Amino acid sequence: MHPQPPSLPPADSRGTRAALLFALTAERLSVFYEHGQWPTAAQGASLVADWLGRSGRNLPLADRRHLSDLSDQFARQIAGSLSREAGLQTTHEMMEALDPRYDSDLARTLMDECTKLLDAT
Repeated sequence: MHPQPPSLPPADSRGTRAALLFALTAERLSVFYEHGQWPTAAQGASLVADWLGRSGRNLPLADRRHLSDLSDQFARQIAGSLSREAGLQTTHEMMEALDPRYDSDLARTLMDECTKLLDAT
């Protein structure tokens, strides 16, 4: 008998939305530091759809756009408050933290900020 994989929380759960916001913010920062450009709101919403689609989940377009907008604001806030070197390190730390086995105080703090951003909207 094979163990059943744990069921995933719904796409619209608070935790999933915070994780999506965190991942999208990390992706935006990565693109910014690598290419000097910010992904568009539509690109962000499409990424969310792709990520959720891999697990058979989805969110309405309005919700995906909202997460995209929040991630854009948060990523620009982070980039604007750090030196380039610190921004690159923060982005690296966030990208590493996308692996659930990776533990980071910085990533936990930023995830808390993502939750607060969601709660404020």
